[in-house]
Amino acid sequence: MTRIPLLRYSCNGISFDISHSGSAFTIRYYSFSHSNIENVKCLDGALSLFRRMVSTQPLPSVFSFSKLLKNMVNMKHYSAVVSLFREMRKLGVPVNDFILSIAITNYCLMHRSECGFSVLAIYLKSGFPFDAVTFSTLLRGLFAENKIKDAVNLFKKLVRENICEPNEVMYSIVMNGLSKRGHTQKTFDLLRVMEQGSTNPDACIYSIVIDALCKDRMVDVAISLLNEMKQKGIPQDVATYNSLIDGLSKFGKWEKVRNLFLEMVNLNIYLDVCTFNIVIDGLCKEGKVEDAEEVVRHMIGKGVEPDVVTYNVIIDGYYLRSQMDRARRIFDCVIDKSIKPNIFSYSILINGYCKKKKVDEAMHLFHEISRNGPKPNIAIYSTILQDLFEVGKTDFALSSHYRCQKYLSSLTCG
Repeated sequence: MTRIPLLRYSCNGISFDISHSGSAFTIRYYSFSHSNIENVKCLDGALSLFRRMVSTQPLPSVFSFSKLLKNMVNMKHYSAVVSLFREMRKLGVPVNDFILSIAITNYCLMHRSECGFSVLAIYLKSGFPFDAVTFSTLLRGLFAENKIKDAVNLFKKLVRENICEPNEVMYSIVMNGLSKRGHTQKTFDLLRVMEQGSTNPDACIYSIVIDALCKDRMVDVAISLLNEMKQKGIPQDVATYNSLIDGLSKFGKWEKVRNLFLEMVNLNIYLDVCTFNIVIDGLCKEGKVEDAEEVVRHMIGKGVEPDVVTYNVIIDGYYLRSQMDRARRIFDCVIDKSIKPNIFSYSILINGYCKKKKVDEAMHLFHEISRNGPKPNIAIYSTILQDLFEVGKTDFALSSHYRCQKYLSSLTCG
Protein backbone atom coordinates (compact mmCIF):
# COMPACT_ATOMS: atom_id res chain seq x y z
CA MET A 1 0.00 0.00 0.00
CA THR A 2 1.30 3.47 -0.85
CA ARG A 3 2.80 5.49 1.98
CA ILE A 4 1.88 9.18 1.69
CA PRO A 5 4.13 11.69 3.44
CA LEU A 6 2.11 14.29 5.28
CA LEU A 7 4.72 16.30 7.17
CA ARG A 8 8.48 16.69 7.39
CA TYR A 9 9.98 18.73 10.18
CA SER A 10 13.44 19.57 11.49
CA CYS A 11 14.36 21.35 14.71
CA ASN A 12 17.44 21.50 16.93
CA GLY A 13 19.19 18.72 15.06
CA ILE A 14 16.23 16.27 15.21
CA SER A 15 14.34 15.54 12.00
CA PHE A 16 11.21 13.45 11.60
CA ASP A 17 8.50 12.81 9.08
CA ILE A 18 4.90 11.67 9.54
CA SER A 19 3.43 9.49 6.80
CA HIS A 20 0.04 7.93 6.19
CA SER A 21 -0.43 4.36 4.98
CA GLY A 22 -4.03 3.16 4.86
CA SER A 23 -5.47 3.86 8.29
CA ALA A 24 -2.08 3.93 10.04
CA PHE A 25 0.22 6.82 10.75
CA THR A 26 3.99 6.31 11.02
CA ILE A 27 6.47 8.65 12.64
CA ARG A 28 10.16 8.20 11.73
CA TYR A 29 12.82 10.02 13.69
CA TYR A 30 16.31 11.01 12.45
CA SER A 31 18.22 12.24 15.47
CA PHE A 32 21.34 14.37 15.03
CA SER A 33 21.45 15.60 18.60
CA HIS A 34 24.57 17.19 20.04
CA SER A 35 25.30 14.10 22.13
CA ASN A 36 25.14 11.88 19.03
CA ILE A 37 27.67 14.06 17.23
CA GLU A 38 29.96 14.30 20.25
CA ASN A 39 29.86 10.52 20.63
CA VAL A 40 31.44 10.07 17.19
CA LYS A 41 34.92 8.77 17.98
CA CYS A 42 36.31 7.67 14.62
CA LEU A 43 36.47 8.81 11.00
CA ASP A 44 34.13 6.11 9.69
CA GLY A 45 31.50 7.08 12.24
CA ALA A 46 31.81 10.76 11.32
CA LEU A 47 31.52 10.07 7.59
CA SER A 48 28.54 7.79 8.11
CA LEU A 49 26.77 10.43 10.18
CA PHE A 50 27.51 13.09 7.56
CA ARG A 51 25.99 10.90 4.82
CA ARG A 52 22.82 10.49 6.87
CA MET A 53 22.67 14.20 7.58
CA VAL A 54 22.95 15.34 3.94
CA SER A 55 20.38 12.75 2.81
CA THR A 56 17.79 13.93 5.34
CA GLN A 57 15.08 16.34 4.23
CA PRO A 58 14.83 18.94 5.49
CA LEU A 59 18.49 19.20 6.38
CA PRO A 60 19.61 19.26 10.00
CA SER A 61 20.54 22.64 11.44
CA VAL A 62 23.71 24.44 10.41
CA PHE A 63 24.83 24.11 14.03
CA SER A 64 24.72 20.30 13.73
CA PHE A 65 27.02 20.40 10.70
CA SER A 66 29.40 22.79 12.45
CA LYS A 67 29.44 20.53 15.52
CA LEU A 68 30.37 17.53 13.40
CA LEU A 69 33.14 19.36 11.54
CA LYS A 70 34.54 20.74 14.79
CA ASN A 71 34.58 17.25 16.27
CA MET A 72 36.48 15.95 13.23
CA VAL A 73 39.04 18.75 13.51
CA ASN A 74 39.57 17.80 17.15
CA MET A 75 40.18 14.21 16.00
CA LYS A 76 42.77 15.61 13.52
CA HIS A 77 41.01 14.27 10.42
CA TYR A 78 41.95 17.41 8.55
CA SER A 79 41.82 16.07 4.98
CA ALA A 80 38.39 14.58 5.59
CA VAL A 81 37.12 17.93 6.89
CA VAL A 82 38.29 19.58 3.65
CA SER A 83 36.43 16.97 1.61
CA LEU A 84 33.20 17.34 3.59
CA PHE A 85 33.38 21.14 3.51
CA ARG A 86 33.75 21.05 -0.28
CA GLU A 87 30.89 18.57 -0.56
CA MET A 88 28.67 20.81 1.54
CA ARG A 89 29.40 23.68 -0.83
CA LYS A 90 28.72 21.49 -3.85
CA LEU A 91 25.41 20.21 -2.44
CA GLY A 92 24.31 23.69 -1.44
CA VAL A 93 24.23 22.91 2.27
CA PRO A 94 23.97 26.25 4.09
CA VAL A 95 27.05 27.43 5.96
CA ASN A 96 27.48 30.16 8.54
CA ASP A 97 30.47 32.15 9.75
CA PHE A 98 31.22 29.52 12.41
CA ILE A 99 31.58 26.77 9.78
CA LEU A 100 33.81 29.05 7.70
CA SER A 101 35.94 29.72 10.77
CA ILE A 102 36.27 25.96 11.32
CA ALA A 103 37.35 25.55 7.69
CA ILE A 104 40.04 28.23 8.08
CA THR A 105 41.28 26.68 11.32
CA ASN A 106 41.43 23.29 9.64
CA TYR A 107 43.46 24.60 6.69
CA CYS A 108 45.88 26.37 9.04
CA LEU A 109 46.38 23.19 11.07
CA MET A 110 47.30 21.49 7.78
CA HIS A 111 49.88 24.26 7.18
CA ARG A 112 47.86 25.39 4.16
CA SER A 113 47.12 28.97 5.17
CA GLU A 114 46.77 30.01 1.51
CA CYS A 115 43.65 27.83 1.33
CA GLY A 116 42.45 29.44 4.55
CA PHE A 117 42.66 32.84 2.86
CA SER A 118 40.55 31.52 -0.04
CA VAL A 119 37.69 30.97 2.42
CA LEU A 120 37.56 34.73 3.00
CA ALA A 121 35.95 35.07 -0.42
CA ILE A 122 32.97 33.07 0.88
CA TYR A 123 32.70 35.52 3.79
CA LEU A 124 32.41 38.40 1.33
CA LYS A 125 29.98 36.59 -0.95
CA SER A 126 27.76 35.56 1.95
CA GLY A 127 27.87 38.96 3.62
CA PHE A 128 29.46 37.65 6.83
CA PRO A 129 31.56 40.24 8.70
CA PHE A 130 35.23 39.58 9.37
CA ASP A 131 36.22 39.36 13.01
CA ALA A 132 39.35 39.15 15.12
CA VAL A 133 38.95 35.38 15.58
CA THR A 134 39.17 34.76 11.82
CA PHE A 135 42.31 36.79 11.31
CA SER A 136 43.90 35.56 14.54
CA THR A 137 43.61 32.02 13.18
CA LEU A 138 45.22 33.05 9.89
CA LEU A 139 48.03 34.87 11.68
CA ARG A 140 48.70 31.82 13.86
CA GLY A 141 48.77 29.68 10.70
CA LEU A 142 51.28 31.97 8.97
CA PHE A 143 53.61 31.91 11.97
CA ALA A 144 53.31 28.11 12.17
CA GLU A 145 54.49 27.97 8.54
CA ASN A 146 57.31 30.38 9.41
CA LYS A 147 55.90 33.01 7.03
CA ILE A 148 56.94 35.85 9.32
CA LYS A 149 56.90 38.60 6.69
CA ASP A 150 53.42 37.61 5.48
CA ALA A 151 52.11 37.57 9.05
CA VAL A 152 53.54 41.01 9.84
CA ASN A 153 52.20 42.46 6.58
CA LEU A 154 48.74 41.04 7.27
CA PHE A 155 48.70 42.50 10.78
CA LYS A 156 49.77 45.92 9.47
CA LYS A 157 47.11 45.80 6.77
CA LEU A 158 44.37 44.98 9.29
CA VAL A 159 45.35 47.95 11.43
CA ARG A 160 46.10 50.41 8.62
CA GLU A 161 42.91 49.77 6.66
CA ASN A 162 40.66 49.31 9.72
CA ILE A 163 39.60 45.88 8.46
CA CYS A 164 39.54 44.50 11.97
CA GLU A 165 40.32 45.90 15.41
CA PRO A 166 43.11 43.77 16.95
CA ASN A 167 42.29 42.40 20.39
CA GLU A 168 44.52 40.97 23.12
CA VAL A 169 44.52 37.52 21.52
CA MET A 170 45.64 38.83 18.13
CA TYR A 171 48.40 40.93 19.69
CA SER A 172 49.58 37.93 21.73
CA ILE A 173 49.73 35.73 18.61
CA VAL A 174 51.82 38.27 16.70
CA MET A 175 54.11 39.06 19.64
CA ASN A 176 54.56 35.40 20.53
CA GLY A 177 55.27 34.56 16.88
CA LEU A 178 57.90 37.28 16.65
CA SER A 179 59.54 36.51 19.99
CA LYS A 180 59.80 32.76 19.33
CA ARG A 181 61.82 33.57 16.19
CA GLY A 182 64.23 35.93 17.89
CA HIS A 183 62.62 39.26 16.96
CA THR A 184 62.85 40.63 20.49
CA GLN A 185 63.06 44.31 19.57
CA LYS A 186 60.02 44.08 17.27
CA THR A 187 58.11 42.35 20.07
CA PHE A 188 59.04 45.12 22.50
CA ASP A 189 58.15 47.83 19.96
CA LEU A 190 54.74 46.25 19.37
CA LEU A 191 54.06 46.42 23.10
CA ARG A 192 54.65 50.19 22.97
CA VAL A 193 52.37 50.49 19.92
CA MET A 194 49.68 48.52 21.76
CA GLU A 195 49.93 50.82 24.78
CA GLN A 196 49.05 53.79 22.54
CA GLY A 197 45.90 52.14 21.17
CA SER A 198 42.55 51.19 22.62
CA THR A 199 43.59 47.67 23.63
CA ASN A 200 45.48 47.66 26.92
CA PRO A 201 48.19 45.01 27.34
CA ASP A 202 47.46 42.49 30.08
CA ALA A 203 49.68 40.18 32.12
CA CYS A 204 49.85 37.65 29.27
CA ILE A 205 51.20 40.26 26.84
CA TYR A 206 53.79 41.55 29.30
CA SER A 207 54.86 37.97 30.08
CA ILE A 208 55.51 37.32 26.38
CA VAL A 209 57.75 40.40 26.14
CA ILE A 210 59.54 39.65 29.42
CA ASP A 211 60.19 36.08 28.30
CA ALA A 212 61.59 37.32 24.97
CA LEU A 213 63.89 39.81 26.73
CA CYS A 214 65.16 37.15 29.15
CA LYS A 215 65.85 34.67 26.37
CA ASP A 216 67.78 37.43 24.59
CA ARG A 217 69.79 37.95 27.82
CA MET A 218 68.27 41.42 28.35
CA VAL A 219 67.30 40.64 31.95
CA ASP A 220 67.71 44.18 33.29
CA VAL A 221 65.21 45.50 30.72
CA ALA A 222 62.87 42.63 31.65
CA ILE A 223 63.05 43.57 35.34
CA SER A 224 62.28 47.19 34.42
CA LEU A 225 59.23 45.95 32.57
CA LEU A 226 58.15 43.97 35.66
CA ASN A 227 58.40 47.17 37.72
CA GLU A 228 56.35 48.95 35.07
CA MET A 229 53.65 46.31 35.47
CA LYS A 230 53.60 46.89 39.21
CA GLN A 231 53.28 50.66 38.77
CA LYS A 232 50.36 50.23 36.39
CA GLY A 233 48.63 47.80 38.72
CA ILE A 234 48.82 44.92 36.23
CA PRO A 235 48.86 41.66 38.23
CA GLN A 236 51.82 39.39 37.60
CA ASP A 237 51.45 35.63 37.21
CA VAL A 238 53.67 32.58 37.56
CA ALA A 239 54.69 32.75 33.86
CA THR A 240 56.04 36.28 34.35
CA TYR A 241 58.22 35.24 37.28
CA ASN A 242 59.32 31.95 35.70
CA SER A 243 60.76 33.85 32.73
CA LEU A 244 62.66 36.24 35.01
CA ILE A 245 63.93 33.44 37.23
CA ASP A 246 65.15 31.59 34.15
CA GLY A 247 66.97 34.67 32.87
CA LEU A 248 68.59 35.41 36.23
CA SER A 249 69.56 31.75 36.76
CA LYS A 250 71.48 31.77 33.48
CA PHE A 251 73.57 34.67 34.82
CA GLY A 252 74.01 33.01 38.21
CA LYS A 253 72.26 35.87 40.03
CA TRP A 254 70.93 33.64 42.80
CA GLU A 255 70.28 36.43 45.32
CA LYS A 256 67.90 38.09 42.85
CA VAL A 257 66.30 34.71 42.20
CA ARG A 258 65.74 34.34 45.95
CA ASN A 259 64.15 37.81 46.07
CA LEU A 260 61.76 36.86 43.27
CA PHE A 261 60.82 33.70 45.17
CA LEU A 262 59.94 35.84 48.19
CA GLU A 263 57.95 38.23 45.99
CA MET A 264 55.93 35.33 44.60
CA VAL A 265 55.16 34.10 48.10
CA ASN A 266 54.10 37.59 49.23
CA LEU A 267 51.84 37.96 46.18
CA ASN A 268 50.32 34.51 46.77
CA ILE A 269 51.61 33.35 43.39
CA TYR A 270 51.89 29.57 43.48
CA LEU A 271 55.40 28.28 42.79
CA ASP A 272 54.82 25.40 40.39
CA VAL A 273 57.07 22.54 39.35
CA CYS A 274 58.23 24.59 36.35
CA THR A 275 59.49 27.36 38.68
CA PHE A 276 61.58 24.92 40.69
CA ASN A 277 62.82 23.08 37.57
CA ILE A 278 64.19 26.34 36.17
CA VAL A 279 66.22 26.96 39.33
CA ILE A 280 67.38 23.34 39.54
CA ASP A 281 68.49 23.44 35.89
CA GLY A 282 70.44 26.66 36.46
CA LEU A 283 72.22 25.22 39.50
CA CYS A 284 73.11 21.98 37.70
CA LYS A 285 74.53 23.86 34.72
CA GLU A 286 76.84 25.63 37.17
CA GLY A 287 77.86 22.28 38.65
CA LYS A 288 76.00 22.94 41.92
CA VAL A 289 74.11 19.64 41.83
CA GLU A 290 74.04 19.21 45.63
CA ASP A 291 72.38 22.63 45.90
CA ALA A 292 69.91 21.51 43.24
CA GLU A 293 69.06 18.44 45.32
CA GLU A 294 68.49 20.73 48.30
CA VAL A 295 65.98 22.70 46.17
CA VAL A 296 64.21 19.41 45.38
CA ARG A 297 63.87 18.69 49.09
CA HIS A 298 62.58 22.24 49.61
CA MET A 299 59.96 21.90 46.88
CA ILE A 300 58.74 18.59 48.31
CA GLY A 301 58.44 20.32 51.68
CA LYS A 302 56.28 22.97 50.02
CA GLY A 303 53.97 20.29 48.63
CA VAL A 304 55.22 20.52 45.03
CA GLU A 305 56.00 17.08 43.65
CA PRO A 306 59.06 16.80 41.37
CA ASP A 307 58.41 15.31 37.93
CA VAL A 308 60.58 13.31 35.53
CA VAL A 309 62.02 16.56 34.12
CA THR A 310 63.22 17.55 37.60
CA TYR A 311 65.12 14.31 38.03
CA ASN A 312 66.44 14.29 34.45
CA VAL A 313 68.06 17.67 35.10
CA ILE A 314 69.83 16.33 38.21
CA ILE A 315 70.85 13.11 36.42
CA ASP A 316 72.31 15.29 33.66
CA GLY A 317 74.05 17.46 36.26
CA TYR A 318 75.88 14.48 37.72
CA TYR A 319 76.62 13.18 34.21
CA LEU A 320 78.28 16.53 33.37
CA ARG A 321 80.47 16.04 36.46
CA SER A 322 81.21 12.44 35.38
CA GLN A 323 79.65 11.14 38.60
CA MET A 324 77.71 8.26 37.06
CA ASP A 325 77.15 6.46 40.38
CA ARG A 326 75.24 9.47 41.69
CA ALA A 327 73.39 9.84 38.39
CA ARG A 328 72.32 6.20 38.63
CA ARG A 329 71.21 6.74 42.24
CA ILE A 330 68.83 9.47 41.09
CA PHE A 331 67.58 7.26 38.24
CA ASP A 332 66.80 4.44 40.67
CA CYS A 333 65.12 6.96 42.99
CA VAL A 334 62.81 7.95 40.12
CA ILE A 335 61.71 4.34 39.71
CA ASP A 336 61.26 3.90 43.48
CA LYS A 337 58.92 6.90 43.48
CA SER A 338 56.82 5.23 40.74
CA ILE A 339 57.78 7.96 38.27
CA LYS A 340 58.36 6.39 34.87
CA PRO A 341 61.72 7.41 33.34
CA ASN A 342 61.42 8.79 29.82
CA ILE A 343 63.74 8.30 26.86
CA PHE A 344 65.92 11.25 27.93
CA SER A 345 66.53 9.59 31.32
CA TYR A 346 67.92 6.52 29.58
CA SER A 347 69.81 8.52 26.98
CA ILE A 348 71.73 10.55 29.58
CA LEU A 349 72.82 7.44 31.46
CA ILE A 350 73.74 5.43 28.35
CA ASN A 351 75.77 8.37 27.04
CA GLY A 352 77.53 8.71 30.40
CA TYR A 353 78.32 5.00 30.71
CA CYS A 354 79.69 4.91 27.16
CA LYS A 355 81.93 7.90 27.87
CA LYS A 356 83.24 6.06 30.95
CA LYS A 357 83.66 2.84 28.88
CA LYS A 358 81.18 1.05 31.14
CA VAL A 359 79.72 -0.91 28.24
CA ASP A 360 77.85 -3.53 30.28
CA GLU A 361 75.83 -0.91 32.15
CA ALA A 362 75.05 0.92 28.91
CA MET A 363 73.96 -2.30 27.19
CA HIS A 364 71.77 -3.26 30.14
CA LEU A 365 69.90 0.05 29.90
CA PHE A 366 69.60 -0.23 26.14
CA HIS A 367 68.03 -3.69 26.49
CA GLU A 368 65.69 -2.28 29.11
CA ILE A 369 64.46 0.29 26.58
CA SER A 370 63.92 -2.48 24.03
CA ARG A 371 61.94 -4.59 26.51
CA ASN A 372 59.67 -2.18 28.31
CA GLY A 373 61.15 1.27 28.16
CA PRO A 374 59.83 4.36 26.37
CA LYS A 375 59.87 4.47 22.58
CA PRO A 376 62.76 6.61 21.31
CA ASN A 377 62.53 9.07 18.45
CA ILE A 378 65.09 8.99 15.65
CA ALA A 379 67.29 11.73 17.19
CA ILE A 380 67.61 9.95 20.54
CA TYR A 381 68.12 6.57 18.86
CA SER A 382 70.89 8.04 16.69
CA THR A 383 72.68 9.44 19.76
CA ILE A 384 72.51 6.11 21.58
CA LEU A 385 73.70 4.14 18.54
CA GLN A 386 76.59 6.58 18.03
CA ASP A 387 77.66 5.93 21.62
CA LEU A 388 77.55 2.16 21.01
CA PHE A 389 79.66 2.54 17.85
CA GLU A 390 82.26 4.51 19.79
CA VAL A 391 82.69 1.77 22.43
CA GLY A 392 83.14 -0.93 19.79
CA LYS A 393 79.63 -2.44 19.83
CA THR A 394 79.49 -2.20 16.03
CA ASP A 395 77.55 -5.40 15.33
CA PHE A 396 75.00 -4.68 18.00
CA ALA A 397 74.64 -1.05 16.89
CA LEU A 398 74.07 -2.12 13.28
CA SER A 399 71.43 -4.68 14.22
CA SER A 400 69.78 -2.14 16.52
CA HIS A 401 69.86 0.40 13.71
CA TYR A 402 67.98 -2.08 11.51
CA ARG A 403 65.36 -2.60 14.24
CA CYS A 404 65.11 1.15 14.70
CA GLN A 405 64.38 1.62 10.99
CA LYS A 406 61.66 -1.03 11.14
CA TYR A 407 60.13 0.59 14.22
CA LEU A 408 60.14 4.10 12.72
CA SER A 409 58.76 2.71 9.46
CA SER A 410 55.87 1.11 11.34
CA LEU A 411 55.08 4.47 12.97
CA THR A 412 55.00 6.17 9.55
CA CYS A 413 52.78 3.50 8.03
CA GLY A 414 50.47 3.59 11.05
